[in-house]
Amino acid sequence: MGHAHDPVLLVEDDTAIATVIIAALEDEGFAIAHCTSIAARDKLLETRRFGVMLTDVILEDGDGLASLSAVRERAPEMPVIVLSAQNTLDTAVRASESEAFEYFPKPFDLDELVHAVRQAAGARSPSAQDPSAALPGEGERMPLVGRSPAMQGVYRMITRVLRNDLTVLVTGESGTGKELVAEAIHELGNRRTGPFVAVNTAAIPADLVESELFGHEKGAFTGAIAQAIGKFEQANGGTLFLDEIGDMPAEAQTRLLRALQSGRIRRVGGRQEIAVNVRIIAATNRDLTPMIAAGTFREDLFYRLNVVPIVLPPLRERREDIAALAQHFLVLAAEDGLPRRVLTAEAIERLEARNWRGNVRELRNVVYRLALMAREERIDADAVGDIIGPEIAPASVPQDAGQGGFGAALAAWLTAESPPPGALYHRALGAFEKPLIEYALGRTGGNQLRAAQLLGINRNTLRKRIGELGLEPERFSPS
Repeated sequence: MGHAHDPVLLVEDDTAIATVIIAALEDEGFAIAHCTSIAARDKLLETRRFGVMLTDVILEDGDGLASLSAVRERAPEMPVIVLSAQNTLDTAVRASESEAFEYFPKPFDLDELVHAVRQAAGARSPSAQDPSAALPGEGERMPLVGRSPAMQGVYRMITRVLRNDLTVLVTGESGTGKELVAEAIHELGNRRTGPFVAVNTAAIPADLVESELFGHEKGAFTGAIAQAIGKFEQANGGTLFLDEIGDMPAEAQTRLLRALQSGRIRRVGGRQEIAVNVRIIAATNRDLTPMIAAGTFREDLFYRLNVVPIVLPPLRERREDIAALAQHFLVLAAEDGLPRRVLTAEAIERLEARNWRGNVRELRNVVYRLALMAREERIDADAVGDIIGPEIAPASVPQDAGQGGFGAALAAWLTAESPPPGALYHRALGAFEKPLIEYALGRTGGNQLRAAQLLGINRNTLRKRIGELGLEPERFSPS
């Protein structure tokens, strides 16, 4: 199979990595030419034809990515696969902008690399991008920070959607940076010159969601004293970011699906359909699969939104990024007028040991507080401890939970209700949601903000559920 193709050119100055790649590709029947510098690469390209080129970024005599224009001049149709230990979003985007066939951050999966070479050997490189297009420059600040393996998949997925308008669904816990992903796709993609419009569907009263998204005509409902342009029209030619999509009411889901299918919207109270050219990026911190099973989220809308899924890891799963994130936030804090600070190694260790249930957002807030409150320029571990306090371990489930407490309550409910097969999960959640919210309201004296924080959910989501469950928060207030 491999002998039918032109040889592969490998430009890699790390001997160990080169040896492994050469052995794997030769096992697949590929002939390999190997060099370690840009100068040697260019000399080989002058005299020989290659089917695929694999190149490192940082080479002994320069930047392998920045010098790809010379490669394009000599071999415009040759696919290029980029390898890099500079595992940042900037590098991934630069590889995408250079029209690389594929990008692999180190360390990479060797089987994936071999598969990519096979694909590239049978492909032709896309035509070069218009050099006059406005592209992010090297060193320009990227909206996402971190070089952990967990973030490499995120970067690669982002680069795959920069040159198209495919719909993206970003999922992840609260505070992981879902809006930053949306902003990165917009600011680095082919819609960067258009508007970026963000709307949090959980923060809009249910009866106003459609008006907010699609606009309304004068007199469409009580209080509609003038025509209003909705988010879809505001985002025309750009990107519409729909945050907390899992909280969207059912009727609005239906209208959103219709808009996505047709590319046209109709204002509330209007008769005329309006064509809109909008790239949709949706996000949620909720698992939509059980919501689909329960009938609270439309399955067809899910598939329409989930064309390209991007899953953001929680901070506790990429602790190696905490130091870089903390330093990044210290820089931002100084730019915002707070005192310039530096973190000691012990302070960083203290930050890395925390579980960060609020994820990157919580870390950012802590770093800003440290910049504001620390008495010395150097922030040590004690200063960090004064701000974050002791880690509060989550309550563990007693081993005898099945005999008493919550387990006993669940067993009693199961006996009384006898839910049919297939309905246990959602029926149980529904049954225990109301007393759980009542408990939180009771603990906080009816304060909805504190109750939402106790439960770990959005305040607007809690307010919505309180209304739907018919609860009266004021009855929990101290008399």
